[in-house]
Amino acid sequence: MRLQEPRLFQVSVETGLLGNSDGHYQKRLSDLAGLYADEAAFDRLVAERGQEIAYEVTSYSAGSRVSDLILGVTRMEPGRVGDEYFLTRGHIHARGDRPEVYYGQAGRGLMQMESPDGEVRIVEMGPQSICYVPPFWIHRSVNVGDTDLVMMFAYPADSGQDYGIIERSGGLRVRILDDGQGRWRQVPNPDWRPRSKDEIADILGESA
Repeated sequence: MRLQEPRLFQVSVETGLLGNSDGHYQKRLSDLAGLYADEAAFDRLVAERGQEIAYEVTSYSAGSRVSDLILGVTRMEPGRVGDEYFLTRGHIHARGDRPEVYYGQAGRGLMQMESPDGEVRIVEMGPQSICYVPPFWIHRSVNVGDTDLVMMFAYPADSGQDYGIIERSGGLRVRILDDGQGRWRQVPNPDWRPRSKDEIADILGESA
């Protein structure tokens, strides 16, 4: 058996990019329609700054097996839409039993997590902090600071992503807002819809 060669990566905290990567994508502000409660504020933002990058990901994939890892770096701009902080689209892994690890390198953010049946967990992220996202948790990143949020991540290469799970439920159960005093607060999302027993069982790989 031919072994894979070890590989070294350099992270630029200043630019939020992973050197020696083989994957790179960007999400512009105009790509994030439907994520924010204040649609009028979002429309105004897009009219003024729609082509600016909201967040970008550079990554490396060692292969496609469960024993391989995908690793990378996410860089997210600071900002708000109305009172709601900039955030990523969020996802659950298509193979729901796959975990993910995030390592904070710069900025101040949150890892917002939700279980299939609607339990909420929020972990504050900063430099030198690590968040373990267990299997079966929906998760997204939120930048609650005034500078770029930069985080390294790693997960099994066969995990896949289901981005539609949040949209199908009308968003996540809570929204993260600026409290007007430089801190964040969570408020209920009135558009959130509980997932059915069948959908929860399907996510967990159980019989309904």
